[in-house]
Amino acid sequence: MKFFSENLDNLRKLYINQLQMLLSTEEQITEALPKMIEKATDPDLKNAFQTHLQETRGHVSRVKQILNEVTGEAKSIKCKALAALVTEAEDMIKDATDESVRDAALITAAQRVEHYEMAVYGTVEYFAEILGETAQADLLEETLSEEKQADQLLTEIADRVNTSAQKAA
Repeated sequence: MKFFSENLDNLRKLYINQLQMLLSTEEQITEALPKMIEKATDPDLKNAFQTHLQETRGHVSRVKQILNEVTGEAKSIKCKALAALVTEAEDMIKDATDESVRDAALITAAQRVEHYEMAVYGTVEYFAEILGETAQADLLEETLSEEKQADQLLTEIADRVNTSAQKAA
């Protein structure tokens, strides 16, 4: 069984592969966030998702810019991990009947995605540094910083929303 579908025999190829999966990740998030905005009832949560949707569009643009610089094209490779996280989120949201519980589920799902993104962006940024791609590392760090801020905001909103969800029980 092959772990990857292509021969990743050096760090540069792995870097490109991960960038292509990041592009897929960000594109999938761009599709999922409008649904999450629609399902959210907490005004702060709705606003956080709307803000992050705009940021995510910028993330797509940055990853495309880097891929164009590195390969001459912005081709994505489907990120199966993110697809699974989206499916799991859809199931949780559908099963939550109380609004505050649904908002808590939305935060749970969003933070899973943020943590996945932070892990990948941190790794890919380090690859860029090792490969001497300083400008690309800076773009990746900018995105990583935005992902961390989004996660922190979700944590702050969760402090209130989770308390409301607990009262629903």
